[in-house]
Amino acid sequence: KKSVFLFCNTGLLELSLGKFRNVLLNQTNPVEAVIRNIASNVTVVIFQVHAQQSDVVISFDKNPSVNSSGTGVDKGLVSILRPQQSICTWYLWSLDASQVLSTAISIPYMEKDPIPGGCNLEFDLEVDPNIYLDYTLVDTHIKFAPANLGYTRGANPPSCDSGTGQNSRWRLHYDVYQYFLPENDLSETVLMSHIQKMSEVQSIKANGIKMLTLTADDKTNVYFSSLPGQGVIYNVIVWDPLWNTSAAYIPVHTYACSFADLVDNCSSLSKLSTKVFFTAFAILGLFTCFFGHRFWKTDLFFMGFIFSGFFFFVFITRVTGLGYDVRLILTAVAGIIGGLFLVASWWRFGSVLLCMFIIGLVLGFLFSSTVFFTPLGDYRVFRDDVVFWVTFSSVALMIPVLFVGCPRILNILATGIVGSYAVILAIACYVYTSLAYITLDLLRRVLNDYFSRAYTNVPFQTNDFIILSAWTMLALSGVTVQLRRERSEVPFPPHPYLTWKRERERRSTNVLDPSHHIPPLRERIHNKLLHIKDFFQKQQPAGERTPLLL
Repeated sequence: KKSVFLFCNTGLLELSLGKFRNVLLNQTNPVEAVIRNIASNVTVVIFQVHAQQSDVVISFDKNPSVNSSGTGVDKGLVSILRPQQSICTWYLWSLDASQVLSTAISIPYMEKDPIPGGCNLEFDLEVDPNIYLDYTLVDTHIKFAPANLGYTRGANPPSCDSGTGQNSRWRLHYDVYQYFLPENDLSETVLMSHIQKMSEVQSIKANGIKMLTLTADDKTNVYFSSLPGQGVIYNVIVWDPLWNTSAAYIPVHTYACSFADLVDNCSSLSKLSTKVFFTAFAILGLFTCFFGHRFWKTDLFFMGFIFSGFFFFVFITRVTGLGYDVRLILTAVAGIIGGLFLVASWWRFGSVLLCMFIIGLVLGFLFSSTVFFTPLGDYRVFRDDVVFWVTFSSVALMIPVLFVGCPRILNILATGIVGSYAVILAIACYVYTSLAYITLDLLRRVLNDYFSRAYTNVPFQTNDFIILSAWTMLALSGVTVQLRRERSEVPFPPHPYLTWKRERERRSTNVLDPSHHIPPLRERIHNKLLHIKDFFQKQQPAGERTPLLL
């Protein structure tokens, strides 16, 4: 369908059924939208208007009331046509002092088509086809009023509560659809063009992603994982299985962020502290990806940092009310302490098995998170927290168990895959990518008791394919380089503490060993300081230095 930009200087908007019109609205001059020559077989007309971020008002009258108007960025009204009626009129204006770009459409339905929101008992409008959306940084919630069966012009609407049989509204089904806007594009024109794909039944089925089906026994509200900065459109198709007819609600969109905020708005979501943290983390991860096994202590520090930092962040978030920046700083400190502790444990006890278990567990958690990042994670059985965590932990533990006989291979795989993913997390601080939600959704589920009810579907567009290719190439390159370099080396360094003890005993007993005659550390430091002191002393003038003979 073509969309025409219309500058409403006349205050009159002539519409055709099923045709989109783009219109500029303002606060002072209401626009009168009119449809003429409506066919006699049309029983219901749903009129809707959409804007990106500024609220608009849609009303049956010039003087709106609560029961005859709606306000929001995605709003619509249902006109139940009377016998012989062929004209419908609505009024539009914005609440913003400046002009607001919006798009409007009117969609006709016949007598056998269900009526969206026809059995509304919760919201203000008598017949409310709107989807109500609210969001947090964690999840997005949509809810809508139940539909009613269609009926002819002039007839009384079917009762909403007269029974639950096949001749009542209880036979209706609701299909919930999701549609993702192009990534990293927050423009108004893109929204206006794409929301057209989610307004009518056939285009919704062709372009949207069907997430679930609700029956009349289910509550008409659904939760989704929030994707701040990513445009998402939701809509619902109500289907009458007896007549095989359908009707669409009013599509609603969200970016899960605010355009008006000066800080952390839709254009700059990542905090400075987040960028600094993950950039430094990515540098260490990139080094570990290619040199982790060779620099064994750095590898241990990196894995210990991840392990302890993750659990510490979860702990302080659950039990304290500290701000995000403070929690991130404390997490960095806890991660450093955890990394140093793992290095110190290796130096003192030399247990490769313990270290490899932690390294394998880190890789296992990433692997298990990736498994649940796929559509498998939205299966209804995993809504149960017990089922989810038992399955998740089993998959995560499977990695160190499978590689128990080849720890070097496990370590190289872990450093290559986990180290390269640290780079992806840093990229996500500057450019939107859905790959960040592999671990972010796991963190959300740990921190929020009700996140299990949310569907975690994410877009996978050109940007994500490019970053996924980069992650794959980094991981493969890191693993290949390390395998080739380490194939002729010993699997792991010798126990450092025992090596140090043997070397000290050898030096103390073998007088023929030149190292036996090396002065103690304290004496060496003292001599070095004297040497530095002599370097800064002023040189004495040349000449006779022999004392006079008395």
